[in-house]
Amino acid sequence: MIPAAFLRALFTVREQLLGTDVIWAVTGSLGMALQGLDLPVHDIDLQTDERGAYAIEGRLARYVVRPVRYTPSERMRSHLGMLRIHGVKVEIIGGIQKRLDDGTWEEPTQVDLHRKWLDVRGEQVPVMSLEYEYDAYRKMGRAARASMLRKWLETNKSK
Repeated sequence: MIPAAFLRALFTVREQLLGTDVIWAVTGSLGMALQGLDLPVHDIDLQTDERGAYAIEGRLARYVVRPVRYTPSERMRSHLGMLRIHGVKVEIIGGIQKRLDDGTWEEPTQVDLHRKWLDVRGEQVPVMSLEYEYDAYRKMGRAARASMLRKWLETNKSK
């Protein structure tokens, strides 16, 4: 069950981005929970491109806790920022790139190629597909989450 505060925060984001050309989608635990997985949701992760990260920050400026900035790490790099909407932590992740096994960086994720639209209480909400999530967690070295997603996809493929 997704707590009401998370849906309220998600609908605030959706409302503020309606009518813009920002390509975005919910990713992480909330995106998975919205697609039927039973897992705890601790925050909202929004995936977009580099330009979209700064556009979302601008549209939701009154909620900014940590401004968007380029943030590299050993396995990933992206433009990250954080909002707090109705008490819920919302992370903006723009232009995410994952380091491949050979040490090179993959191209930034094209969100529009991996998102799908869900009806959430009568509103259309974009989420990253579970197939994308599986691949992303596998590349990030998060084997337990990747395995859980693979098993869920195999079990629910025919449903």
